[in-house]
Amino acid sequence: MKINKKSPWTKVEIEHFLEESTIPMRIATVTNDFPTLLSIWYVYDAEQEMLLGACHETSRLARDLIKNNKCSFEIAPNEPPYKGVRGHATVEFSREGTGDILSKLIERYLGNVESELARWLLGRVEQEYILKINPTWITAWDYSDRMN
Repeated sequence: MKINKKSPWTKVEIEHFLEESTIPMRIATVTNDFPTLLSIWYVYDAEQEMLLGACHETSRLARDLIKNNKCSFEIAPNEPPYKGVRGHATVEFSREGTGDILSKLIERYLGNVESELARWLLGRVEQEYILKINPTWITAWDYSDRMN
């Protein structure tokens, strides 16, 4: 993972934030007219140094990333103190292990796979893509000191 030299956080600190935060990732895609910004659930795969997400095969996100697999992303809370991680990435699509990854995402963000929403999402697993988001550049920012 290529970390910006000016990043206030080390690789270990960035990975800890990615693993512990349950803030949805904002992902920006390139389109013909305007960039598109969407939020998706993610899990961080430390072994492969990538973010994993999911999207429906007919979604705007899938259509945009199939045309151009480059994106920008940000994971940051909306409340102070402002801090987070952002970067650029390329995205690969996969169907391998979709059920497992989707279950991990649901458990991470909903707490379990027993809710009506969880059952609905898992009920259409054959129509979901796993997004393998490979950061090509990543940085952090942390305004905690100046906001306290």
